[in-house]
Amino acid sequence: MAAENERTPEAEADEPPEFRNTALSDALQTQDLAAVAFALRHGPTVVPLAPPATAGSDTDGVWTYRDSNTGDVALLLFSDAAHKPASLPSEMALNTPGWLRAFLRLHEDEIATVFFDVAGPHPMQASPAALIAALDA
Repeated sequence: MAAENERTPEAEADEPPEFRNTALSDALQTQDLAAVAFALRHGPTVVPLAPPATAGSDTDGVWTYRDSNTGDVALLLFSDAAHKPASLPSEMALNTPGWLRAFLRLHEDEIATVFFDVAGPHPMQASPAALIAALDA
């Protein structure tokens, strides 16, 4: 029998996942794309999901921002779900490291930019091509 303060595998399996990538949060402080890519290669990607009514969109259920003036599409990624602005959809996904590379390659022609922690505390922006190159380095 486990002691009261010990965690059992069953108890850990029942806990919801943490929607954060601490290494990404640290890397965003440096504003260094190589450090950001390293954090993304070794940790999860936190991304907002489109509401069910729009989940059949051209970005596979991932919520993207489309600028109404230019039509440009931005992918918003977060180091922590707590940094997501309240105006974005509430549902979030915690994707594997390989997911982002595959997603960007699939949608590189439609996504104009990738924003990290767009509302702070350390926002950063990169082109899909630059991010793919950094992930592949």
